[in-house]
Amino acid sequence: MKRWQLLILTSLLGIGVLYAQNKQLLYDFYEIPQSLMVNPGVKTPYKWHAGIPLLSGIGFQAGTSGITVNDLFANDGIDFTTKVRDRAVFGMGPRDEFSGSGQIEVFYGGFRSANRPSDYYSFGMYGEGYSSIFWPKDLAILGFEGNANNLNRRFDLGHLTLQGEAVNVFHFGVNRKMNDKLNLGIRAKLYSSVFEFKSKRNSGYFVTTQGDNNILENTLVAQLELQTSGVKELIDILDEDTNTTGADIQQWLLGRSFFGGNLGIGADFGFTYELGQNTFLTGSVLDVGFIYHTNGLENYTLNGAVSNEGIEIILPEDLFDTTTDIWQELVDEIERLVPFETNQNSFISLRPIKLNASVRHNFGERKGSTAEACYCGYDTTDRADGFDYVNSVGGHLFVINRPKGPQAALTAFYQRRFGDVLALKTTYTVDKYSFTNIGLGLNLQAGPVNFYVLADNLLGYGNIADSHYASFQFGFNIISWNDN
Repeated sequence: MKRWQLLILTSLLGIGVLYAQNKQLLYDFYEIPQSLMVNPGVKTPYKWHAGIPLLSGIGFQAGTSGITVNDLFANDGIDFTTKVRDRAVFGMGPRDEFSGSGQIEVFYGGFRSANRPSDYYSFGMYGEGYSSIFWPKDLAILGFEGNANNLNRRFDLGHLTLQGEAVNVFHFGVNRKMNDKLNLGIRAKLYSSVFEFKSKRNSGYFVTTQGDNNILENTLVAQLELQTSGVKELIDILDEDTNTTGADIQQWLLGRSFFGGNLGIGADFGFTYELGQNTFLTGSVLDVGFIYHTNGLENYTLNGAVSNEGIEIILPEDLFDTTTDIWQELVDEIERLVPFETNQNSFISLRPIKLNASVRHNFGERKGSTAEACYCGYDTTDRADGFDYVNSVGGHLFVINRPKGPQAALTAFYQRRFGDVLALKTTYTVDKYSFTNIGLGLNLQAGPVNFYVLADNLLGYGNIADSHYASFQFGFNIISWNDN
């Protein structure tokens, strides 16, 4: 039990190097260099940028599509057991999810090519990951009520789905302005996995029926698997419980983060296209890739089928037979038919592919605007003309591939610039976590220093315990613009 607790705590609380999944506030907010990370083909109105190490991109996200902390622990006069039964055990479904993610950029920079000003290169290293646990509804009912009053009901073992990881990512991208209407971008990635665990595509059932020889007969059919890499190594270090545990964990983390773990490759793709005057279409596909896990492996399987009616005792003979351990015989029979095994087989993990698409329309007079579009090249673009909007409205679609199928979010946004110093973006997002998600993003430019802060679901900050979703991100950059 201690090991499972460590695994859950590590996945939910210990992943400091993670990243947020949906970044609708950051997407196409191109004054912020980190917008390149969600669309490699976004507009790039800078000569170069440099993120402040460890401070250029820090963020977190947490969500629950089912109950909240307040649903269980609010002082509302309802018995706690009643709330657990009505709101959790029977109130949630197998597609309800508890998830958490976050981000930290170790370093991040970019520069415009001197020989080809239409090309902008970016590079860096960041940590990312997430944890996700889907509600195992049938297993929760079985644990809460037991099987005695649920005869002939098949409890679906396929409801058991969970996944989590921490991974370090090294990346290099190229953003190119093809002409006055089209920007294209591509980013190559090298993944170094710190740890990962996943259990999905499980199947099987447990059912209790009327027995022939005894009162009840239990049947278990199971095809379950939990794959892990790096987890056992971390648990072994924690189990040592010595004076050097802290230093050992740091050394282990550094080793796994810098090519000492399991490696993979991936790529991001993106574009920005001008549909008409002041109307733009953008899109990106992120994390098309995989990680091949070959070391630090420990996988667990439970496969087989068994039916039993408990212990069959023949009276009076069995009462005086001291040579037979009938309890052990029962255990041995079950383990033979449904063996619990471990192995160290290598496995491949596909990255959680993410899709972004948006359309936006700019309006409002801006400094340096001209009646006709002019493709004059980046080397002659001034900073005022580099920002092609005062006001902007549009919509954004986000889709991510998840263990139980794609999850989508739809966002409407309004963006406003105040000179060359301040830009604001507000969003309204609908997804599986919330229908009332209002977000606000602020970008401040003080000389070469860039500061941004992005916060989602502002209505939930009044009572975090009763909120289904929270997201926050901020960072500092140094930027040299095209006119500097």
